[in-house]
Amino acid sequence: MDLKLTGKRALVFGSSQGIGKAIALALMAESARVVISSRREETLSRVARETGAHGFFCADMSVPGDAERAIDWAMGELGGLDILVHNTGGPEKGRFLEISRDQWELDYQSLWLSVTESLKAVLPTMQRQQFGRIILVSSIAAKEPLPLLTTSNALRAGLLGLVKTVALEVAKDGVTVNGILPGYTATERLKALNLSDEQVKKMVAAGRLGEPQEMGTLAAYLASPLAGYITGQSIAVDGGALKGH
Repeated sequence: MDLKLTGKRALVFGSSQGIGKAIALALMAESARVVISSRREETLSRVARETGAHGFFCADMSVPGDAERAIDWAMGELGGLDILVHNTGGPEKGRFLEISRDQWELDYQSLWLSVTESLKAVLPTMQRQQFGRIILVSSIAAKEPLPLLTTSNALRAGLLGLVKTVALEVAKDGVTVNGILPGYTATERLKALNLSDEQVKKMVAAGRLGEPQEMGTLAAYLASPLAGYITGQSIAVDGGALKGH
């Protein structure tokens, strides 16, 4: 299927590895022009060379203003922006009483404020051109709290409301806003946990971990003109791990 993404201009945050990289690759496979972004310049530069990305920009979502700076650079490099994929890494684990105020503030900036910075930076351009696709990569923790992921559970849940709110405001302008909620996925971070097959089968109805490419496929479709009637949704890609709605 031709997703009609040829020449579309995209910026993907957190794209030096894992799900973000898979999304960037999926967009490039559809001939979109993609700028990748993450915190580590050396890794980012190598990935840009390996993947054939249009360019790269180092940005750390825990640093105020970095998201906006990356968007400004990408729009200058690409001559505008049609697609923004906002993806951030998971925060430190901890029980509620163990988490310091500093950790809350760091995670609030990374998981929440960086998203609002991105939206404010990119929406006026997308509204003027009467086309835009915004995809927030979150987690199933937004719908069903996961053990020890206190700040992630709390902050990501709020993003579901933000997705719906902003989507309603900009739908008339040809701009869609959607969330992807990955479940247990075979990323570097999860592989480090060395989960046994039996553990995975207990957690996931499908009996296996998800592959980053499966998130990439969905993201590429949501980013395409074909998905113009899908907005305000937060879609779990979890092999049936979520037990609720």
